[in-house]
Amino acid sequence: MPLTSPRRSALADQVIAQLRAQITSGEWPVGARIPTEPELVDELGVARNTVREAVRALAHNGLLDIRQGSGTYVVATSELAGVMNRRFADADPRHVAELRSALEAEAARLAAQRRTEGDLRQLDALLERREAAWESGAAEAFVEADATLHMAVVAASHNEVLAGIYADLGGVLRDFLRADVGEVLRPEAHMDHARLVAAIRAGDAALAASEAGAHSFGCRFPALKPT
Repeated sequence: MPLTSPRRSALADQVIAQLRAQITSGEWPVGARIPTEPELVDELGVARNTVREAVRALAHNGLLDIRQGSGTYVVATSELAGVMNRRFADADPRHVAELRSALEAEAARLAAQRRTEGDLRQLDALLERREAAWESGAAEAFVEADATLHMAVVAASHNEVLAGIYADLGGVLRDFLRADVGEVLRPEAHMDHARLVAAIRAGDAALAASEAGAHSFGCRFPALKPT
């Protein structure tokens, strides 16, 4: 007799869908610790085993990371992003830099041609937030602020496919940036992003692409400088 996959209960499917929605909507952002198992049981009104099954399913799909003694954390916003995180966790940093450079250069080129006034206001606000995070000296806050600014540049390209691919690679790119920045912000490592935003505002596609493409190689690792 051939083996058949047991069907997950409809209730567990509903819980999985609700938890996934919290993640994909940004209610639980990447890096956030989700509510504890007892809290989810109380909030959802389902049995502990159902919650546990749902959390494990999302962990298996790469959206959550269960850390014993610490909690469960969001590590990706989609199943594809989870696959990307696992697939490229040990990728050569130069290869990640080259990919990031290619994606961000094209996104900036398109953004210079397609940006709206709303996009420019968002870029100005996020640039200010990035600089404030740098001045604070908090490395993790700077990583998030920098990554968010770059995501906004990609969004300003108004290319949904490019934005989707970039978002799915977000975890890989953040890990690359986190390793690049290190635990202590160093003055000599600061990279000016005002020129990038100014080029997008001016509609200078070539300069915007050049600025964005170079940022990935302004790394602490000399080997990552363009060759």
